[in-house]
Amino acid sequence: MLDVIVVGGGHAGIEAALIAARLGCETALISLSLENIGKMPCNPSVGGPAKGIVVREIDALGGQMGITADQTALQFKMLNTTKGPGVQSLRVQSDKVAYAKRMQEEIQKQEHLQLILGLCTGITVDEGKVTGIRMEDGQQLQAKAVILTTGTYMSSSVMISSEVTPSGPDGEPTTNQLSESLREAGLRTFRLKTGTPPRVLTASIDFSKTTPQPGSDQFVAFSTTTTQIREFEKQKLCYLTYTTLKTHELILANLKKSSMYSGVVKGVGPRYCPSIEDKLVRFADKPRHQIFLEPESESLDTTYIQGFSTSLPRDLQEQMVHSLPGLEQAVIEKYAYAIEYDAVDPLQLKPSLEILTIENLFTAGQINGTSGYEEAAAQGLMAGINAVLKLRNQPPLVLRRDEAYIGVMIDDLVTKGTQEPYRLLTSRAEFRLLLRHDNADQRLMHYGYQLGSISEERWQDYQHRRTLVDDLKTRLKACRLTPKSPIQSALEAAGYPALSEGISAEELIRRPHMTISALQPALDFDVDATAAAQTEIELKYEGYITKARKEAEKMMAMDHVILPQNLDYDQVQHLSLEGRQKLKAIQPHTLGQASRISGVSPADIAMLAMVLEQRHRKEQIQ
Repeated sequence: MLDVIVVGGGHAGIEAALIAARLGCETALISLSLENIGKMPCNPSVGGPAKGIVVREIDALGGQMGITADQTALQFKMLNTTKGPGVQSLRVQSDKVAYAKRMQEEIQKQEHLQLILGLCTGITVDEGKVTGIRMEDGQQLQAKAVILTTGTYMSSSVMISSEVTPSGPDGEPTTNQLSESLREAGLRTFRLKTGTPPRVLTASIDFSKTTPQPGSDQFVAFSTTTTQIREFEKQKLCYLTYTTLKTHELILANLKKSSMYSGVVKGVGPRYCPSIEDKLVRFADKPRHQIFLEPESESLDTTYIQGFSTSLPRDLQEQMVHSLPGLEQAVIEKYAYAIEYDAVDPLQLKPSLEILTIENLFTAGQINGTSGYEEAAAQGLMAGINAVLKLRNQPPLVLRRDEAYIGVMIDDLVTKGTQEPYRLLTSRAEFRLLLRHDNADQRLMHYGYQLGSISEERWQDYQHRRTLVDDLKTRLKACRLTPKSPIQSALEAAGYPALSEGISAEELIRRPHMTISALQPALDFDVDATAAAQTEIELKYEGYITKARKEAEKMMAMDHVILPQNLDYDQVQHLSLEGRQKLKAIQPHTLGQASRISGVSPADIAMLAMVLEQRHRKEQIQ
């Protein structure tokens, strides 16, 4: 018998399978084919706002996505660099072919991990506990834990206008039996929809009519193990163009031919990554929309039209593409389509991503109602970790909202649920100043080290990097600058008058626009660039960070109050009807989680707190 079976070789499945095997569990990954592992069926990129920080968190916990993204990136770009550190994040343009190949190699060489090719058609359950899976060929595989990471392959249909084809992405097989099996086991499923834009031949684009979008001319990476990235001069350009009046006229005149607006689509589409026709309807006042042209791979002559997802007919797609500046003669290599699929209501999940009603069954990724490679990978990693911990009879790893975007996402899913493909945004994190790109290892690497997914070497490297920051703070505080110090040009460049009296370097760095590199001529020691960047953030935003931590501590207090699993909510007096129903259905683990459930009022929380206090007193008396 296997320890863990992971169904699906997408971004969630890869992380789940690798982490379970790396932690010593005998693991099997079920995939339709080797080539399917690590595919990028939609955008050829990793990271972005909030998402890039998630990839850093995956790396800090011992996951693979950041390492592979760094190794196979065509371009590195830090986003929102003119804004505060709480919203800055990395995005890389990926070589989709190289990325998938690297992931396949990782799977094949990993000890304790075997790859089984085929289609999973159902789970097997005995007395409320998962026992394994059924395969299409009739084979039954037994395991102590099962992780479903099926992406958009459950009962999926590909749609172009009124043309509906039962299929997974790119014409691959889909399975109706697995959804049925989950429903027979008592789980609720619902329909979601997403889509993808056309790809065009790169050689057919006139880039002179577009605006080049270079990457960042600095060393930036997802993984702290990355020491070398593609040189800036060799990085590939992306390009910016816009929709035109003709584009809008074509789309608005043919809305009824779209799968979305013709009634073909039954599922709910992503609000934050809508189709181009949905954008025009929802933002009718905008005269044009940004369209990014992104290379897919050095081994392919194709360009991805970011922001142009559609389900309109092929002939209209041709006209729409040709209405874009620079794409008047573009040749479509692959037409856009929408895809609808089954997902599991995430309100049926524990914070560990284990199904509430079926022991040792975990789900991760788009099956949980999320959208995006990064969200999927993060869930896969957490499901894999918690499956292992469950088999070890150890408590699950549940990240808090103040210590990881991963914690924000999972808490949102299990307490609020979702009616549309869930996408991580910086606005979802109330403590985003604490959840920065620069401090992911500071927040999470100790968990990876304790688990064994972070090596002793990586842990010592982190300790060394942290020491550099602490030492730099000490030196800056001790360094006294006077009117005679060679920093007057730096002060003038930052908009400050010349010094009239002595001041510490630390006090100067706290000022806006002042940097450690600008003060370097007056410092009698060399400064590590990475340590300097983190030190500047911690000094400049110290007051805000302290305030955020105090607010987080208030929330943590409720998250430390455990709700007994045998608590009978029907016996708790004065709960609201909706609150009682939601608490019974979701079974929150802590009082903090209960407080974040939609429909559970502050009065309900107060009643629960009182009941817990009464229980505590009674136990003390006994």
